[in-house]
Amino acid sequence: MADIKYEIKENIGIVSESPKGWTKELNIIRWNGRDPKFDLRDWAPEHEKMGKGITLSAEELKKLRDILNGMEL
Repeated sequence: MADIKYEIKENIGIVSESPKGWTKELNIIRWNGRDPKFDLRDWAPEHEKMGKGITLSAEELKKLRDILNGMEL
């Protein structure tokens, strides 16, 4: 598997935390030296491991916000 490089530029917030200490976080992350993107995924307590997640551009995040704002919960 290829070596994945990442740099967490900003932690925006924690969405949830598991009993084992993993947190689902929204961050701005630079992946493999590319432009930073919004990223939602699970992280181990010291960010030494990560789960699968999604990355979104600012435009994609705005569209998702609009979709969520239009939902009745």
